[in-house]
Amino acid sequence: MATRIFWKGYLKLSLVTCPVAMTPATSEDEKVRFHTLNRATQNRVVSRYVDSVTGRPVDQDDEVKGYERGEGEFVLLEDDELDAVALESTRTIDIETFVPRDSVDWIWFDKPHYLTPNDPVGEEAFSVIRDAMAASRMVGISRLVMYRRERAVLLEPRDRGIVLWTLRYGEEVRQPDAYFEEMKKMKTEAKLMTLAETFIEENTRPWTPEMAQDPVQDRLLEIIAAKKKGHRKPTREKAEAPQAAASNVINIMDALRKSVAAERKPKKT
Repeated sequence: MATRIFWKGYLKLSLVTCPVAMTPATSEDEKVRFHTLNRATQNRVVSRYVDSVTGRPVDQDDEVKGYERGEGEFVLLEDDELDAVALESTRTIDIETFVPRDSVDWIWFDKPHYLTPNDPVGEEAFSVIRDAMAASRMVGISRLVMYRRERAVLLEPRDRGIVLWTLRYGEEVRQPDAYFEEMKKMKTEAKLMTLAETFIEENTRPWTPEMAQDPVQDRLLEIIAAKKKGHRKPTREKAEAPQAAASNVINIMDALRKSVAAERKPKKT
């Protein structure tokens, strides 16, 4: 079932404009979700906003956003004031900059969305923008107001559509030098590299979505199904803790050799 459209607007490249629709490329609808209940009554527990000083519940009409400028002092912002920010990018994705796809590191990518034409008349303009980026091997950079914040977005041609990625803000991405520069530079022995590369080669498979399945989700569904039938929850043997890794080269070499040898043994069916 197709995900419902959650944003409509326009895609613009210079004087070329077309109406587009956007849907999230990922979904959490299939995730097992729980409600918090009162154990005694099995009624759902609801959460409410309360005044931190008086302890009294606050009506929704009385809730307002506030920016703290000092201890206990706030600047209040109404919804219409927040909605008025960055109006130019609320409904138009204006692509003004292009960069090579490989120049954007994966760590900047946040959430993917599918962008498609929202009007048969605009399909030709959409195709021109998409195909031009694909032919030049470039991706577009623009800005868009989403969830009341202006976000930098990246547009990447994909098949007959475009994937729009929201990008993380600069202050959200930590630079790796602060974590990796303290590591010692070590030259790996050629024999160890050969064994490790052999193991990797013999365990290389084509990517499939099944590789990203959630075993905990499946386990939870088993427990829920058993409880529905009135059975005791299924149990499994506790996995043994892995042994501490050896630190010397001889043990690493031995471990790699055993790993490669184990992979070459015929698997039981």
